Amino acid sequence: MVLRRAGWMGGCAALLSACAPRPLPPPSLPSAITDRAADFAKSVPHVAASGMRDASEQAFVDSVLARMTLPEKLGQLTQYAGQWGQTGPRVETATEDAIRRGEVGSFLSVWGADVTRRLQRIAVEESRLGIPILFSHDVIHGFRTLFPVPLAEAASWDPDVARESARIAAAEASAYGIAWTFAPMMDVARDARWGRVVEGAGEDPHLGSVMAAARVRGFQGTDLRAPLSIAATAKHFAAYGAAEGGRDYNIADIPERTLRETYLPPFRAAVCAGAATFMASFNEIGGVPAHASRALQTDVLRGEWGFNGMVVSDWGGLQELIPHGVAAGRADAARLGLRAGVDMDMVSEVYLKELPAEIAAGRVPMAEVDEAVRRVLRLKYRLGLFANPYARGDTSRELPAGRLPAEHRRAAYEAAARSVVLLRNAGGVLPLDRARIRRLAVIGPLAADRHSPLGSWNGAGRDEDVVPVLDGIRRAAGSGITVDYTAGVDSVRSTSGGGFAAAVRAARAADAVVLVVGETEDMTGEASSRVSLDLPGAQRELVEAVRAAAGRKPVAVVLMNGRPLALEWMHDTVPAIVEAWFGGVEMGNAVGDVLFGEVNPGGKLPMTFPRATGQVPIYYNYRQTGRPADPRNEYTTGYERSPSTPLYPFGHGLSYTRFTYGAPRLSAARMGAGDTLSVTVEVTNAGGRAGDEVVQLYVRDPVAAVTRPVKELRGFRRIRLNPGETRAVTFRLTVDDLAFWDAAPRRIAEPGAFVVQVGGSSEQVQSAEFELVTVDGGAIAVPERCGAA
Repeated sequence: MVLRRAGWMGGCAALLSACAPRPLPPPSLPSAITDRAADFAKSVPHVAASGMRDASEQAFVDSVLARMTLPEKLGQLTQYAGQWGQTGPRVETATEDAIRRGEVGSFLSVWGADVTRRLQRIAVEESRLGIPILFSHDVIHGFRTLFPVPLAEAASWDPDVARESARIAAAEASAYGIAWTFAPMMDVARDARWGRVVEGAGEDPHLGSVMAAARVRGFQGTDLRAPLSIAATAKHFAAYGAAEGGRDYNIADIPERTLRETYLPPFRAAVCAGAATFMASFNEIGGVPAHASRALQTDVLRGEWGFNGMVVSDWGGLQELIPHGVAAGRADAARLGLRAGVDMDMVSEVYLKELPAEIAAGRVPMAEVDEAVRRVLRLKYRLGLFANPYARGDTSRELPAGRLPAEHRRAAYEAAARSVVLLRNAGGVLPLDRARIRRLAVIGPLAADRHSPLGSWNGAGRDEDVVPVLDGIRRAAGSGITVDYTAGVDSVRSTSGGGFAAAVRAARAADAVVLVVGETEDMTGEASSRVSLDLPGAQRELVEAVRAAAGRKPVAVVLMNGRPLALEWMHDTVPAIVEAWFGGVEMGNAVGDVLFGEVNPGGKLPMTFPRATGQVPIYYNYRQTGRPADPRNEYTTGYERSPSTPLYPFGHGLSYTRFTYGAPRLSAARMGAGDTLSVTVEVTNAGGRAGDEVVQLYVRDPVAAVTRPVKELRGFRRIRLNPGETRAVTFRLTVDDLAFWDAAPRRIAEPGAFVVQVGGSSEQVQSAEFELVTVDGGAIAVPERCGAA
């Protein structure tokens, strides 16, 4: 059974207690190392009087800055990448010498308690000022315990899932010395060809904002200094998800109004949630690369939003200003990046090597350098690195293969189970009936795959910790059912049908068939854009051959993938389709329990599934044209001989039970600028099983100064109902939910009629209307503010 929320939270409380920081061992390291931070504090006048914890952050940072040489300052602005040897991450001797000179601010992908403590010892004991190093890594959806990929977690429509998985990931990563993760990715993405859709929350700004805030809070906890907390990074700032043609690293040619309404809200939510750092994006917007955009990194982020954290470049992003065509060389790139507000240079070393000459020539003010250094030092201070540079990095908390704590696995199972989306279930094929099945055929190359469930960016995850789908099905099937497995094709990419005959024989001999098909983990993520959203290789032919051989027997397809796929042909021929994504280490157990009904799937799609690749980009909250789609009129927007509607819309997801909705009730027919409007709907479980439903609230502004989306998600709630149970769900709307950016652009709300829509998907809704009134009948300014996300 899926764990209920009380059990989940109790398990996490036990986890945090079990993972409480242990005192540093009396170890092999000399005690002078652990004393160095205190000695450093005493050497700074502002800190000596009151102690590290009570000292003014700004006074401390300024005092450190005042003692630094230019090479030491530029070193703090430089991040080096670790290299991998036979025993794990390592750094070159020359880099260790740079640490001794105080010229290394951070390391990327150097982790492990032994190596991080050793390098930290060099920085703290052997460098002139003893400034600690910041160790970072891409902890995206788990570190040792891999959770469902972020797109899958967004399908849970449950921010608690995202927050808890990030919390456990932070606790695990911190044991290995990591204090900073390059997550969460919060790029709104509407083109599934882009490989990095797997890292985000899908196509909607509101859902993306809620999930982004949850992940930030999960990584950082309530106290960033706590040894189990790590600093989060809001990435990629901004509009990387709008890459033209779904091609990674491409331009994002979008107007400012679209930028502000669609692509910036999750980043604003991250600031409100306290994100410690931001990362610039590879793309350009309107001819200005993000790494050179002062408008983004300084004017909006720091000026409008008040962000006072640190901004880091993406890998080599500053040097790439040269091929972008806005920098004539590395010196130009360094100057542009620093001027824009990018504080730390990831791996390019353009600040370290080029800025001395630029400063000497008067082309770069020292004040700009100092401000960037302050932000780096401030982050280290907030992480508690000056107080105790060894608080993270504990060999006793590192997790060897096969030793994932039960609480971690339970949380991973819960996340995987809540992320499953039932796309189709014609004739009630699912759940499978154990009483009617003696032999079950499991077919497909991914069923026995132990690696792909880990997904892309799989941290320190290990294949041996994964429960593959085949194992999970065998466990759930029980001893009374014989499970026969055949791959059908040699690999996901194989175009050979040599294994079809064995698959057909298995299907004919079985009482029911489960096909496990999709993508491997390396087909999604960075540099994994695809020109086609079809099943790769010969998998479609495999599915069709097995479906034909199975006849009237129950047939279900389990999808393993990191993006929406174009599956209209499958919808037309296969009665049951389960979207399981890349579900992490407990994927197999979650899928097995869904197939046999121990778990009633309740996930909903965070991205629209197209009928064909040619429909992308496709998303629910599009703007209407002067000739809206009309299948009876060819002179309207659409395609020749193909519907323009999606195969599965945003918010879609079925259940083994049936939910009914009453008409939405409004607390008033009119609302003023300062009012709150309540929207209440009664939801009933009209079926025979307990189940989860995600109640979704959308708002439409039919007439405005500029064209508006046909609907916009403004609220959602996942609830659990027993058979026959009815629950009233209430949402509250304010003028903030009605605001938009006009052509100026200014954020305003206009008086007039609005439509609220409530239902179980973006297309299955019931509506009600109300009116916004203002004192003088004119538009009102609505400033951005931190909201519920």
